[in-house]
Amino acid sequence: MVVALVGATGLVGQVMVRVMEEHQLPVDDFIPCASERSIGREIRLNGKAYRVRSIDDAFDAGPDLVIFSAGAGISREYATRFTSRGAFVIDNSSAWRMDSSVPLVVPEVNAGSIGPETRLIANPNCSTIQLVMAIAPIHKQYGIRRLVISTYQSVSGTGAKAVEQLHNERAGIGGKMAYPHPIDLNCIPHGGDFTGNGYTAEEMKLLNETRKILDVPDMKITSTVVRIPVIGGHSEAVNIELEKDFELSGIRSLLESTRGLVVQDDPANKLYPMPLFAEGRDEVFVGRIRRDHSVPYGLDLWVVADNLRKGAATNAIQIATRLLDRKLI
Repeated sequence: MVVALVGATGLVGQVMVRVMEEHQLPVDDFIPCASERSIGREIRLNGKAYRVRSIDDAFDAGPDLVIFSAGAGISREYATRFTSRGAFVIDNSSAWRMDSSVPLVVPEVNAGSIGPETRLIANPNCSTIQLVMAIAPIHKQYGIRRLVISTYQSVSGTGAKAVEQLHNERAGIGGKMAYPHPIDLNCIPHGGDFTGNGYTAEEMKLLNETRKILDVPDMKITSTVVRIPVIGGHSEAVNIELEKDFELSGIRSLLESTRGLVVQDDPANKLYPMPLFAEGRDEVFVGRIRRDHSVPYGLDLWVVADNLRKGAATNAIQIATRLLDRKLI
């Protein structure tokens, strides 16, 4: 199998290579692609060195699978060129997520949305992936009437420039700013550009992508996205109003039996999910499971995951593995 990775030198691209190795994706030939300034750099996969090439070089090589992690503009320009040649494309940008003809996939939740003729598959936003991992089994059994989500997102979700800004500020040195304000010792309630309805682009992704993945176009959802001075790992406070009553023991048991979730919920022993300990892990961690007594059938969860792994790279490689398991590639 020939695999091309577009955006191989970026933060997510580097994690993608590690996850490909860890998950033992069967790669016979690897074509790492990046911008012109990175062409010629060396990237190692499974102990073998590969030179970074251009996207046009990759197209001419006719890969079987192409993973895009280089921004929406690049994906819009090149993704369908590869699919027209018969390649499978997994796109990690926002370019195709809300296209009705493109499945938006979290494999544990809606792998069935990938049909035999599917060639282009969208990887959801990092915050959306961990959210639906936690709420999908609850929605299936109890029905969700309304969601209120507050996110506490790491700077790595913005990119290398934001990580550099945080490091510079902690070191007391100047440098380029990824954010309009200092991020160290601060929280910035601003993720993506503000839209005409007062929400930011990141907040709208949570609303729209969750509805699409769960196939609930009318679900009531509101969200607030906040950037915090953490390097790796997004956290979410999720308030859920269910359609029917529940027992907390039933919710806990349901989450514990869901593949890809780890329940960490023992407040008496100070056990709850934290990004410091989720970093580098593929699982989604859920804790602070408690009843919200302010509304009928209310439930609160605290959800944490590594945004570069399950929130991006791991989810993409899991999609690729599903394609292989179904012998589509």
